[in-house]
Amino acid sequence: MQSTDLGNKESGKIWHRKPTPATRDGIVVNIIHSTSEYLPKVLRFLNVAFDSSGDCFIAGDHQGNIYVFDLYANRFNLVQRTAQACTALAFSLRRKSEFLVALADYSIKCFDTVTKELVSWMRGHESAVSSISVHASGRYAITTSSDTAQLWDLDTFQRKRKLNIRQSVGIQKVLGVLSQDGIMRFINIQTCKLLFEIGSLDEGITSSVISPHGRYIASIMENGSVNVYSVQALTQEINKPPPPLVKVIEGLPKSQGSAGELKVKVTSGRVQRPARAREGKAHAVARAVTQDLAGKVEGTENELPDGLNRKRLQILLKGYGEYPTKYRMFIWRSLLQLPENHTAFSSLVDKGVHVAFLNLQKKYPIKSRKLLRVLQRTLSALANWSTIFTDTPYLPLLAFPFVKLFQNNQLICFEVVATLIMNWCQHWFEYFPNPPVNILSMIENVLAFRDKELLQHFLAHDVTAQLYAWPLLETVFSEVLTREEWLRLFDNVFSNHPAFLLMAVVAYSVCSRAPLLHCSLRDDFEYFFHHRNNLDINVVVREAYHLMDTTPSSIHPESMLGAFAALTQGQYPVFNQYPRFIVDYQTQERERIRNDELDFLRERQTIEDMQAEVDQQEAEDEAWHQRQELLRKAEETRRALLFREEEKMLEQRQRLAAVKRELKRKEIHLQDATRRRLLQQQLDQREMELRRLDDEIERKVYMRDQEITTTAKELEMRSLELEAQRRLYEKKFSRNQEDVAKELRAEADAYRRKVDLEEHMFHKLVDTEHAQSLKAQKLLEENLASAEQACVDAHWRIQAFQKQRQDDVQRSECYREVAELLRNHRRKETAVLDAMTEAESAKWDEVEDKESQLRSGKTECAHLDGSRRWFLEQELSEALGHAQHPCCFEGTLHRRPPGPEPSEQDLMERARSVRQRLAARARGRCPDPPLLVS
Repeated sequence: MQSTDLGNKESGKIWHRKPTPATRDGIVVNIIHSTSEYLPKVLRFLNVAFDSSGDCFIAGDHQGNIYVFDLYANRFNLVQRTAQACTALAFSLRRKSEFLVALADYSIKCFDTVTKELVSWMRGHESAVSSISVHASGRYAITTSSDTAQLWDLDTFQRKRKLNIRQSVGIQKVLGVLSQDGIMRFINIQTCKLLFEIGSLDEGITSSVISPHGRYIASIMENGSVNVYSVQALTQEINKPPPPLVKVIEGLPKSQGSAGELKVKVTSGRVQRPARAREGKAHAVARAVTQDLAGKVEGTENELPDGLNRKRLQILLKGYGEYPTKYRMFIWRSLLQLPENHTAFSSLVDKGVHVAFLNLQKKYPIKSRKLLRVLQRTLSALANWSTIFTDTPYLPLLAFPFVKLFQNNQLICFEVVATLIMNWCQHWFEYFPNPPVNILSMIENVLAFRDKELLQHFLAHDVTAQLYAWPLLETVFSEVLTREEWLRLFDNVFSNHPAFLLMAVVAYSVCSRAPLLHCSLRDDFEYFFHHRNNLDINVVVREAYHLMDTTPSSIHPESMLGAFAALTQGQYPVFNQYPRFIVDYQTQERERIRNDELDFLRERQTIEDMQAEVDQQEAEDEAWHQRQELLRKAEETRRALLFREEEKMLEQRQRLAAVKRELKRKEIHLQDATRRRLLQQQLDQREMELRRLDDEIERKVYMRDQEITTTAKELEMRSLELEAQRRLYEKKFSRNQEDVAKELRAEADAYRRKVDLEEHMFHKLVDTEHAQSLKAQKLLEENLASAEQACVDAHWRIQAFQKQRQDDVQRSECYREVAELLRNHRRKETAVLDAMTEAESAKWDEVEDKESQLRSGKTECAHLDGSRRWFLEQELSEALGHAQHPCCFEGTLHRRPPGPEPSEQDLMERARSVRQRLAARARGRCPDPPLLVS
């Protein structure tokens, strides 16, 4: 299997040599993405999606990096960095270079793999998008979240429809099944046959995508990498042509059963040549089991689930010694009749790890963390099922071999252990927390019956059943047998009565009597029953069957143990076969001890916290002192450096002053040299002038000498004058020369003093000007800031004043409007009050009128009631008198004057007139006199 790490590369090759996927796993390449930092970490891939060709797929990690992998060109490229995790991908759009990515912010973006640019940005979901499904045409796409599904047009990137999801939909179709154990299994749904599977328990799969043409499978593993599988390599064995079919006659060995019980079946099968005798034997058992699945045996008492029969299985087991490995777990589940109560088991598991098994790894250090976790979960489920198992010290030893065997199916593991406890561990907990003395007594009785010499040897060396029987029972032989031997033994244990396990314990000691009779030390006996020994398990099984058949019924464990009883369907049965008062007491004591331990741990934790705080404070104080010492040393060092720097600066200043003095001296020397040179030049010029004058004089003298030929006196006189004049001239010239020299020296000294003064004044002027300019600039800045602040304040005051004036004007207008409204309201209110007062007085008048009418009406009614009552009483008395003396009342009724009898019409007219008078009196509010009827 080749593995490629993308690292920080943006492009490159997927593999460096042509992949040759193996048939067993079919992996073409494993792709991981890790960073190249100081502490490298793996960036987990979250989603993958194939394009329509099936040769390219894209994958996105949890940091938003999206890569395109071209399996045909053997290249990968980083096409986008979204800076957030992607929740779904789609790559089979109409435009082949575009893909859809659903991001963690509930949005969907479309990118181009060639230009690496954003094509469109779609929003509308209010929760994370879990899947993107693209139509075969590539024009439409459905994005699905937890609450809605939305249909998008990929040409315009507009939403066409929105569907609210209100209920879950069952699975309609499935190409593979991703199981809970991280393995993806591909099944032929027509034949229900497992074709192949990918993934493993160590490297589980979280999600998978199959290419459109079925050539590749890209799976995201639990470690965050991507595995690419070749379907052709995985299905290589499936696509082989079938072997020729022949008729095979299968039957049972002649040694088992009589001739009448032998059944022979002719079936069609493949020609197979056994490579080893053991393999041929296993195939024979497998064929027998297959026949048993299809056959029908009379007798319903031995029938098991899934079409198996206990008697037939026992016959096969005695004939071959074990069940085939391929069908063993299936046969065990049928023999134990496991109910597979998923709901009940989930309720036990959901209670979490029991407090009694939190530190299980300290007592039982298991290398495999998965195996430790499954063991911890199974023991916790047993403890949640029954309280007794929280204090059962040998429960991990009892359950461990079954946990190791069924670690991939924890429900089956739990139910197998529970069934074992319910049936093969009967009466184990009656003497809890001590070993089951009653069970050990049964074993000792059977051993006494089978081998008294061995039992006497045990007793002579103070070896009880707790030493030679209980270690085998509490570990269910897992310490003394290999895996194959243990499976073979429990093939027989689960196929027989629960007493077979006790017989197997006796048989183990009986078959080992030779080495046991040579043991004399207790440590030797303990070692023997806790370690594997050179013993044939088939001999032990045969001895156990012999003990089952020959042991008397008076001491046979079968008479004291109940028959096999499977776990109930739906809910597990209550397990209370133990002394509850002991368990409750131990539970209370354990709870008390746990509380004491918790209090002690809390106190110790408090003390440790306080000690830690004290240590931390001491460390902080020490660190503070160290820092202070370091600061002091640093300060001293810096002071020394500063002192040395100051000394260096002083030396530099001294050297600079010396250099200045030297320069000044050189300058003065140069000035003196210049002045002397200038004076020398002036002297030389004067000498040249004198020499020229001398030459002129000599020439003139010569000319005069030539001319003085005429007269001597004149010449002598002239020569004397000239001599006198020459001397006077030389005297004046020397005097003038000294004056000029003095004047030059004075001018040079004055010039030097003037230059020094001017330089001093210039430097002073520059310093003063700089200081004055700084002061002036600062003053100007302050004045300018003050002026600007004053201007701002004045402007703000003016605005505030104007706003106040506007507010005052508006408030005055508002006050006037409100006052006008109040005046109008008062006028209207006064009018309304006047009208209400008038209406009130009118109403009160009306009330008084109605009350007077009511009183008059009541009075009239009282009068009417009295007259009516008087009339009825009169009529009643006259009727009674007429009944007694009919003749006497002929002419005296009503005291009516003699005359003709009134007719019925006259009576009605009179009644009408009486009613009219009553109504008129009621309207006129006049009292009514008693009504007299004539």
